[in-house]
Amino acid sequence: MVGKSQIKFIKSLQQKKYRTEHKLFVVEGIKIIRELVDANFKVYHIYTVDENLQSNEAFSSELISEADLKKMSTLKTPNKILAVFHQPKTELNIEKNWTIVLDDVRDPGNLGTIIRMCDWFGVANLICSEHTVDCYNPKTLQATMGSIARVNIRYTNLVEFLKSSNLPVYGAFMDGKNVYKENLSTTVGILVMGNEANGVSKEIEKLVTKKISIPQFGKKTTESLNVATATAILLNEIRRG
Repeated sequence: MVGKSQIKFIKSLQQKKYRTEHKLFVVEGIKIIRELVDANFKVYHIYTVDENLQSNEAFSSELISEADLKKMSTLKTPNKILAVFHQPKTELNIEKNWTIVLDDVRDPGNLGTIIRMCDWFGVANLICSEHTVDCYNPKTLQATMGSIARVNIRYTNLVEFLKSSNLPVYGAFMDGKNVYKENLSTTVGILVMGNEANGVSKEIEKLVTKKISIPQFGKKTTESLNVATATAILLNEIRRG
């Protein structure tokens, strides 16, 4: 039986300050747990209500009651398995691959989808501003569908990061050059995506070497694209070359 203090501790990891303090995060669902285990993420503890999962998986887990799992879970209808993992230390090699930079993206679903896009298009590195939503937010993790296992993510001061790089820095702007007319065949570079409401900040804009945009073909009543959708379109153009 799981103790009350253990349940309380796992529930506390729903909050960023405790995830940061303990360097742990919680995921739910067998698919993402398998992917993280396969990617050699260090397991803290795994709980399940399913005896078949407990006996048939390559990792060990503790059998608990559905009532206890529900107390731990962030979901209205919990999955049959929940795991706590150690946050990994990321190693970046931005000189050999494209890097996405996020300037204060705040929506957990958007971040999760962007992580999936990085995985799909083979972008190894995702650099986030210090005010971008936490990649270990439960909603973000669900949206990644396991792709967080294959993308290196780091939170840092974007000004310092961009100033330290010699790579071309592309930025997504409403008034940028038509991306369909640009040559993006370079094998490495940095793509900056801005905040959902305000776009790329003025401070970061000064460090962008080339502004690009996705042209609008429909009626002008739509103000802008969702940041995750825009990231997918721009990554497609980068890979298409």
